[in-house]
Amino acid sequence: MPETPLAVYLVDAQSDPVAIRIEGRASFQNSACVHEFFKNMIAEGKTRFVMDFSACSSMDSTFLGVLAGTALQLRKLTPQGSLVLARVEARNLELVRNLGLHRLLTIDTGEAVIESVAGAKPLTCKARTEVESARLVLQAHENLIQVDETNRKKFEDVLSFLKKRIEEG
Repeated sequence: MPETPLAVYLVDAQSDPVAIRIEGRASFQNSACVHEFFKNMIAEGKTRFVMDFSACSSMDSTFLGVLAGTALQLRKLTPQGSLVLARVEARNLELVRNLGLHRLLTIDTGEAVIESVAGAKPLTCKARTEVESARLVLQAHENLIQVDETNRKKFEDVLSFLKKRIEEG
């Protein structure tokens, strides 16, 4: 069985809301670039985002933790920002709900089509050290626990491993 390719994030930073289309598998291996993108857009005053999941084959807890952290940050803004997940297929929707993210961000379960990713450009990820990557993964999982305390039990081994790895440098 061929391996699903890692995600490509196509973004249109000029649209309102900012449009992001995920193509492939969103995971810890490529979450840093989308994390940086959100951080930079919010710093530029962008507060409305919509993500098209129609071509997202799968996602992991690190990617979902990055989304959770972004949604938490957007909620603190005045006026509040928004993060909408559109065209999320059944398996990915189940993952979102199992971690409690459906209570934090908006899920458009209709067939909302994000037509114009006309000015879309693929995000590029800068290389990160192993420790920088571990910090991002740790932060993402802590975000998931902040969203829903029952996630602590699910990720306690991951948290312990990452904290130890970061301490070791």
